[in-house]
Amino acid sequence: MKTFGIILVAAGILMLIFRGFSFTKEKKVADIGPVEINKKEKKSVAWPLYAGGIAVAAGVVVLLASRKKD
Repeated sequence: MKTFGIILVAAGILMLIFRGFSFTKEKKVADIGPVEINKKEKKSVAWPLYAGGIAVAAGVVVLLASRKKD
């Protein structure tokens, strides 16, 4: 349980630092015999600032709860 808390805290801190990420996805538009037409689309994934704060808070709660059991 302690490991899960540490992972939550670390993930929350990373979410606070990095607000999201983007990637390029290649999509096949047409495939006519030997000719293939592809289109590259840029996608992005973003999360709100409070999601990182919630993850950090949840990790701290898990760490404190696991500490009281020991």
